[in-house]
Amino acid sequence: MSNRPAGFEYKVLGDDVVITHHGRRATTLRGSSAQQFLIEVEQDDPQQLMARMTGNYRRGNERTARNHPRNRSRG
Repeated sequence: MSNRPAGFEYKVLGDDVVITHHGRRATTLRGSSAQQFLIEVEQDDPQQLMARMTGNYRRGNERTARNHPRNRSRG
């Protein structure tokens, strides 16, 4: 299983860019941030860029930590 971000979409609404994750609004970019995003999304991996913009990305150790015995549910 890869750690690549997925499930992000964006919509341009006037001067704003709304980024959603699995259908739920994650963030709204306005002004120069929205303009810069629209430039970068054409040049970069869109899913990775949207994950970075929303702060919703894995750093690589979350899955390992979740599977550690002390973090497993005991039920």
